Amino acid sequence: MPRLCLLLSLLSLLFSVSAVAEAPRTFAEAKRIAWKLYAGNPEFYCGCSFTGNKVDLQSCGYVPRKNAQRAARIEWEHIVPAWVIGHQRQCWQNGGRSNCSKTDATFRVAEADLHNLVPSIGEVNGDRSNYSFAWLPQQPTQYGACPLVVDFKARKAMPRQKVRGMIARTYFYMADRYSLRLSKQDRQLFAAWSKTYPPEPWELARNQRVACIMGHGNGYVAKVDLSQCQ
Repeated sequence: MPRLCLLLSLLSLLFSVSAVAEAPRTFAEAKRIAWKLYAGNPEFYCGCSFTGNKVDLQSCGYVPRKNAQRAARIEWEHIVPAWVIGHQRQCWQNGGRSNCSKTDATFRVAEADLHNLVPSIGEVNGDRSNYSFAWLPQQPTQYGACPLVVDFKARKAMPRQKVRGMIARTYFYMADRYSLRLSKQDRQLFAAWSKTYPPEPWELARNQRVACIMGHGNGYVAKVDLSQCQ
């Protein structure tokens, strides 16, 4: 009996470790995991429902701005753009994103970090591009009822209120984990957003789910309990 108990304890420990030790190694792996991770949850920037990679645009009143074909599908968006991550690393200067993905281990980990990955309407993903986030005075009319503003001239985007806090906390997390530089203006904006829009239950639940895959949570959101990952 003691041997059986010891064996069961070791197996329990093994499964506990394996449950939090399967972080994606590449962006391609991260996207495959993300489909399961976000099943049943709404799209990030507009709140549309989606099934598979097909978006129900009517569920959030989205009206395509220009590219209806791309608007109909889900794409995976880096909150902190890969461009921002890569431009602070030498690998990007020597060959752009593809070179970073091939030659820079830190970039690959950052590119595949699920804390920074969200489902986005394809057209929104393309329009947001690598623009920084900001508060903008324009009214959100570009995408029907979707409360998102993209200022193409200023290269800025203003997200809906519901996700501003999470965006801010994601930027702080990514900056800390991957030694990214944030401007004073960005830090001030994100500090204000994080305070004004504290984590809601959906963000806390997401942080826990992602932590069970990545092996760690975003401490700017909340502490996580990895023992719940079994």
